[in-house]
Amino acid sequence: MKTLDLYIYKTVVSSTLLVLAILGALFAFMEFVSEINLIGMNDYSLINALVFVGLTLPKTLYELFPTATLIGGLLGLGALAGNSELIVMRAAGISIGRIARSVLQSGLVLTVLVAAFGEFLVAPAKQKAESIKTRSLHKNISLGKTNGLWVKEGNYYLNVKKIYPDNRMADIEIYELDDQKRLKSITKAKSGIYKNKEWRLSQIKRSMFEENGVSSINIPSETWDHLFNPDLFEVVAVNPGDMTAYDLYKYSDYLENNQLDASHYRLAFWLKVITPLSTLVMLLIALPFVFGSLRSGSAGQRVLIGILIGVGYFIVGKIMNHIGQVYGLHPLLSATLPMLVVFIYGLFAFSRIR
Repeated sequence: MKTLDLYIYKTVVSSTLLVLAILGALFAFMEFVSEINLIGMNDYSLINALVFVGLTLPKTLYELFPTATLIGGLLGLGALAGNSELIVMRAAGISIGRIARSVLQSGLVLTVLVAAFGEFLVAPAKQKAESIKTRSLHKNISLGKTNGLWVKEGNYYLNVKKIYPDNRMADIEIYELDDQKRLKSITKAKSGIYKNKEWRLSQIKRSMFEENGVSSINIPSETWDHLFNPDLFEVVAVNPGDMTAYDLYKYSDYLENNQLDASHYRLAFWLKVITPLSTLVMLLIALPFVFGSLRSGSAGQRVLIGILIGVGYFIVGKIMNHIGQVYGLHPLLSATLPMLVVFIYGLFAFSRIR
């Protein structure tokens, strides 16, 4: 039975990875086409565009993984059915349930793979891509994964480690130089927010460099009329979908502990958890089509079915996420409801297999 399991694993995983590669290449080309209009602006070159597309590809592959799993499962298992290999397995006394277990076990391998991929590769690669693009298009700012955002405004040099879409930032350092370009002061703030056309920094420590030495003061909060152009938030803010599950969990706790709305980040966190699990659900959906009346269908039919179901699942999921945000549904419910519906349908369809 181990030989059979390995054979099914190889069939499902290889088919899924092949489909993922094809879809990834198609979407990468579309992404490159969308970047063409920016080539030539400031320092943004063809090489920059190619590097940007390459670094955003991991996120694209991560989002396409459930659909690729469904299509790959339909193609791989459909090939086994078309070659009568599934019939031979059943004639040898292997039940449909046993074959399904092997298929879902291969799905567990894919689940672990996509979870690790999303947590350790997607976020760093996407942030690096945005850093390259931002640095090329906006000469007065620099964005890096470890050093954060750097902005020059007159005699001030601002460094922000983390920037979020809700006009919030964390771990701020402001370096002030005098007219002779000598360091005059360093201001460090734990957090900051842009609200009512002004910046409010909190938990501040300021060090002032004078001729007779260095003095330091602690300030609970401070308001600045001008720090940097708030429009840069739209350029450099970290999208929740580009953060790791761990960072989303920590930041959501921070917002809730400060009585702030964390639903957007909680939803992104649960989507990070659900996406790998949805690969199993996609394989469960594939089983009835392979063992059912479509087992004799062509590969084209199976691909079409996979695309329709995969795209439908993706669209319904996005709609459900927006509805949940508008009507205040719990983020866990908004994230899991589409998958639960498909899962229940998959169980029902599988139970009808004879």
